[in-house]
Amino acid sequence: MFKRRDRLPIWQVVLRALWPRGGWGRAALYVKHRVRRLPDTPRKISRGIMVGVFTTFTPFYGLHFLVAAILAWVVRGNIMAALLATFFGNPLTYVPIGVVSMNLGHWMLGTNINAEVDENIFDKFFGAGEDLLWNAWYWLIGEPVNWRATELFWHDVFYPWLVGGLLPGIVTGIAAYTISLPLIEAYQRRRRGALKKKLEEIRRKAALRAAEKAATKAERAARKHPLPPEDGPV
Repeated sequence: MFKRRDRLPIWQVVLRALWPRGGWGRAALYVKHRVRRLPDTPRKISRGIMVGVFTTFTPFYGLHFLVAAILAWVVRGNIMAALLATFFGNPLTYVPIGVVSMNLGHWMLGTNINAEVDENIFDKFFGAGEDLLWNAWYWLIGEPVNWRATELFWHDVFYPWLVGGLLPGIVTGIAAYTISLPLIEAYQRRRRGALKKKLEEIRRKAALRAAEKAATKAERAARKHPLPPEDGPV
């Protein structure tokens, strides 16, 4: 039902993931309107936004929707708001989030990146993915497995990122809650007022139509059954 009739080529899918049609500004505006129109209380929507933003500071890439939904359920926030808020993490923000989280995590843990392995963060991500893929195959065919790339990814990237992302994630999530709550409350009050005025206008027009209809009916009845003339003076 929701699939495109004309399937996009792979290069366009990748390009739109990095830069959506209309730019990230338009995408952010779309998310803002969707969040404001969610049918829930401002506090629950803001709690959903809070945990959604926090989730973007975790290294669970590919699972951000699932993590955000679970956290929203835990804090009794709006799950849809949490899913929409994960778009705070995008190709423009992932790099600074990763750099800050990993450096802070290594500082908090008192560790350093393994200098013996000349690989960047993307190579370590792909190395861990290849380990999962090939080691599953080797296990099926009875060959020995090697988790060296996964261990390197855990010690240099994942665990420091997980630890270091907690503090900036909590701070940014609380800031998102603090900013979004009064904005959503004001928007919902304004929307309720506009809906009330619209409803009153509909009722007023309905009352006018009913009065006009009653007057027309009375006029027709008077024409159909005119009153007899009054007797004059004797």
